[in-house]
Amino acid sequence: MIAFPGLRCTDHTVTVPLDHRDPAGATIDVFAREVVASDRAGEDLPWLLFLQGGPGGKGPRPLRAEGWLGHALRTHRVLLLDQRGTGRSTPISGRTVRGMPDAALAAYLRLFRADSIVADAEILRERLAGGARWDTLGQSYGGFITMTYLSAAPQGLRTCYITGGLPGLTATADEVYARTYPRVAARNAEYYRTFPQDAAEVRRIAGHLAAGDVRLPDGDRLTVDRFRVLGGVFGMSYGCAQVHWLLDEAWHGEELSDTFRHEVMRLTGFVDTPLAALQEFTYGQGATPTAWAAHRALGDHPEFAADADPLLLTGEMMYPWMFRQIAALRPFAGAADLLAAADDWPPLYDLGRLAANEVPVHAAVYADDLYVDAGLSLRTARAVGNVRTWVTSEHQHDGLRTAGPEVLGHLMDQAAGLR
Repeated sequence: MIAFPGLRCTDHTVTVPLDHRDPAGATIDVFAREVVASDRAGEDLPWLLFLQGGPGGKGPRPLRAEGWLGHALRTHRVLLLDQRGTGRSTPISGRTVRGMPDAALAAYLRLFRADSIVADAEILRERLAGGARWDTLGQSYGGFITMTYLSAAPQGLRTCYITGGLPGLTATADEVYARTYPRVAARNAEYYRTFPQDAAEVRRIAGHLAAGDVRLPDGDRLTVDRFRVLGGVFGMSYGCAQVHWLLDEAWHGEELSDTFRHEVMRLTGFVDTPLAALQEFTYGQGATPTAWAAHRALGDHPEFAADADPLLLTGEMMYPWMFRQIAALRPFAGAADLLAAADDWPPLYDLGRLAANEVPVHAAVYADDLYVDAGLSLRTARAVGNVRTWVTSEHQHDGLRTAGPEVLGHLMDQAAGLR
């Protein structure tokens, strides 16, 4: 047990089947950190499983009892899960998969979707909670996992909280990205209204990159396409300001500064989150290939053309060129193409079981969410039993991070009948 200000942490590692359909086959390790308030460590508290956003994000590393975690620790013992392939749960990275044949790697990656994460969580629930039902808090992609959990193992759940993560249950990747581009364009417009001088700065940097061979500290070439990926942070409350201040220090004389190059490398490098670059496979269901949906949809939006004025930054979408240009993603290039062509995806959601759901679900839907379409979220809320939504325009996608006690407190008050 490790003590931090106001809390105590206990590490847990369990061995689980790589493929839960083959329990006698290969195994991986799954790690989770139990967190409890220092003054309640000896109490028999209900469990709250935190399902991190992503895909490909590890569980939070707490430093003190603050934010949403501090609020949750008033009433719960919290389990911070490193979803398989992240953090300390048999992590996937360019180094760990280097040398794997493309077909073998694609087959391996297919075992790191929400259905496998739910099966891992059920093993943890039996081991740590003694089989007692627990509550869950799903942030972003964690909400997608929650819907899979309700489809596959609702008997393990007591109450579910979701923040910015009600997925479109039947939405294809094509529908998701057709809805995403207009929102990204609108956020670009907001950015340029707030920082009008940045339109010329973005164009100047793009021209400089197109005219020469600019290298990042890791040796990758910084192309215009990769520069535009910085728009991926626009969905956060601080995103537009973050890009503005990055551009504020972009130049050292006539060259791009070391500070700028390092930050672009960090923000667009996917060093410890390669699964995030494979996000389209989270939408794969049935016989419809995702087929690089974001890349294909880009051509339907001329406002994102390279010669458009102003030049728009792209969002969280992933493109085939990333797996050739970004060092951490190159080992995944062939497997990513195979996953994009796959037409035999198992379903992630049981629509009948979800319609009859009896587990209380309390979901915050951010009206202006850049990453998870509010329209699809509300469509799902109508299709799933026992879901109560809180639609708010007060927060961006990172509302749980920036206003955790308020957001989680609102949902917990709903569950307690106080709202």
